[in-house]
Amino acid sequence: MMDASSAVSQRSRWLDKHFGLELRQTSLSREAVAGLTSFMAAAYLVVVIPALLATGGMDRAAVTTATISMMVIGSLAMGLYSNLPFIVGPGLGGSVILGVTLTQVEHIAWQTGLGIAAVSGLLFFALTVTGARTLVVRLVPRQIKQGLGASIGLFIALLGCRQADLVAVNVKTQALALADFSHPGPVIALTGLVVILALQARRVPGSMLIGILSATLLGLPLGVSHLPATLVSLPRTIEPILFKVDLVGAFTLKALPYLFAFFAGEFFSTLGTTLAIGAKAGLTDDDGNLPRIERPFLVDSIAASAGPLFGIPALTALVESAAGAEVGGRTGLTAIFTAFFFILTLFLTPLAMVIPKEATAPALIIIGVSMLQTLRGIRGDTLADNFPAMAMVLLTLISNSFGIGIAGGIVFYVIVKIFESGLKDLSPGLLLLAIPLAYYLYTAATAH
Repeated sequence: MMDASSAVSQRSRWLDKHFGLELRQTSLSREAVAGLTSFMAAAYLVVVIPALLATGGMDRAAVTTATISMMVIGSLAMGLYSNLPFIVGPGLGGSVILGVTLTQVEHIAWQTGLGIAAVSGLLFFALTVTGARTLVVRLVPRQIKQGLGASIGLFIALLGCRQADLVAVNVKTQALALADFSHPGPVIALTGLVVILALQARRVPGSMLIGILSATLLGLPLGVSHLPATLVSLPRTIEPILFKVDLVGAFTLKALPYLFAFFAGEFFSTLGTTLAIGAKAGLTDDDGNLPRIERPFLVDSIAASAGPLFGIPALTALVESAAGAEVGGRTGLTAIFTAFFFILTLFLTPLAMVIPKEATAPALIIIGVSMLQTLRGIRGDTLADNFPAMAMVLLTLISNSFGIGIAGGIVFYVIVKIFESGLKDLSPGLLLLAIPLAYYLYTAATAH
């Protein structure tokens, strides 16, 4: 009969064989901390996504249950199949398109919006299974790949600043400005920021997690964090939004620009997230490519296709995965542990809601700023070596979308190359890719 120590040893060998813990220089405990950190960084989505979709008329309680369920299923699939530390969930961009732009600006029913997102996901899936998606990745210029980390890092840092209410929009000039730091939200965020920086300077393990928890506790007396009336609650049914997809309405001229907006946003957001965070975790090669990238692509394409059936658009690999990578997450166990913590929130939603967005903001700011260092990898003396990557970063800041930023970077690369040396240094595939990307930029610029 096998004793306890032998059973533990056997499980340890199985985990190492399946996930490559030793090969990626990590451990089960480190992956668990990384999973918990990613969960803490992404937990705000459980509040933000349902709030965005509810503004478009969807049932908020049902969307909350569906959001958590999709994050659990998607992250488990990513961890088990691709063995990468990426968590899967609904992107903010797609939720804004459905909950705000389509329903409130264009007056398109949310059911039709889900249909548009579903068709986009199916196109995404078709490109993945045919191998065309991997081909597109290889068409992306090296300079753009090297600038992806900075572009996404800027997006993450700005997202954190907005969550913390550290920036405000000047009504007269529409420019970003510093907000009033005397309010409780910025005080909580700045305190968490200082705690994390101090702990990281001392190389204390789990600094992100400790900073988030510290900021949450400070929020209690300041009225930002609120203790729940009950710790346990049963998840609400998703029946009001289940299978309410209007596919017929998705095939109209009015829906076409948004179909491409969903598609291009998901495609390049996922591309940027996987490559940038993969690089941060030390999983990419010398050319900035992620080995076996077709696996995470397949997972998120299936998630993007199936999510709208359950009321959730634009499921993708989340930028918040960077939080887990920052603290040492290197394998799919990070995503699996994150999924486990989200399972708990199905029944402990009141407790999870104690964590305010201001408490997770410092982690996002620090992660984003740290990713700006990838710009150092851009080397070259010509305009084509430097301008497209910098334009990508600038467009990300202006548009608050790194999908638009990446598309703009590629288009500018093609334009500069044409002026620099004609068509001889451009592949036909990259030229063809630039055409729909230019159209995407046009639709994004004229959709407001």
